[in-house]
Amino acid sequence: MSSRSADGEDPPILEGISPDARRSWPSQELISSWLGDAEPDFELKPGEAVAVPDDAEALAEARRFRDVLGTFASGITVVTTLSGGEPVGMTCQSFSSVSLDPPLVLFVPAKTSRAWPLIQRAGRFCVNVLAADQSDLSNQMASRGADKFSGVAWTPSAHSGSPVLDGSLAHLDCTIHAVHEAGDHYVVIGRVQDLQATTRQDPLLFFRGGYRTTD
Repeated sequence: MSSRSADGEDPPILEGISPDARRSWPSQELISSWLGDAEPDFELKPGEAVAVPDDAEALAEARRFRDVLGTFASGITVVTTLSGGEPVGMTCQSFSSVSLDPPLVLFVPAKTSRAWPLIQRAGRFCVNVLAADQSDLSNQMASRGADKFSGVAWTPSAHSGSPVLDGSLAHLDCTIHAVHEAGDHYVVIGRVQDLQATTRQDPLLFFRGGYRTTD
């Protein structure tokens, strides 16, 4: 499967990706075809978005893994970028701070993620931290509909121009610092170039498979 860019050149191998990883990268044409899917594209904690072999033991182990990880409540983010001048977004629970000096954060997309190849090619992204009243926005960005941004208000971030979603608690504008293969996921390290917080207080949380908040 070809992964060459429109100009015929291979995209650069990012630090931390195996030299042969390009062979598994989807083509731009296949990415475009995926964007019309109606299935969810919700990057939860590792293990949630990955297919499990259809046998009783494997299913039971996967369910136990997911149920135990589900007891760790976390915030909800939407990771955005621009690809070909068009906004791209994915709902992502697996987000964390990494380092203060240099300022680094991470998110963990599945290898099956449709949005991640577009973010990887852009080389930059913005993490939007969602507020308690943005569950509908989370669901919309988790869809694989033709236009996730229909009716969504956003402005370009200061450094990368990636979408900053109106109403979010905060955003972190990043460039891709490193990418590491980790089982059925990638660990994406971003270097924070700019960050802003609003005066809004209540976060959107995810716990035991459902949305929560601190109220």
